[in-house]
Amino acid sequence: MAKFMDVHHGMAGITAEQLRMAHNADLAVEANEGVHFEQAWADPESGTVYCLSEAPSKEAVQRVHERTGHPADEIHPVPLMV
Repeated sequence: MAKFMDVHHGMAGITAEQLRMAHNADLAVEANEGVHFEQAWADPESGTVYCLSEAPSKEAVQRVHERTGHPADEIHPVPLMV
């Protein structure tokens, strides 16, 4: 499976608890699409949230995010990691 980094904009002021709740919502339904969300990060000042996942496709990642109410604005493959 491939790795993906997705980006959400417009979440200024997001708190750690809100990020945790959104991540947990994704974890609760990820198996339906064969996705595993590994980590999430947020910058409350800019309103940007990043999620790293392993998935069969970027479309599968987006379907999970749509189902949990926070579709990604961008989804990027991550073909190289160190």
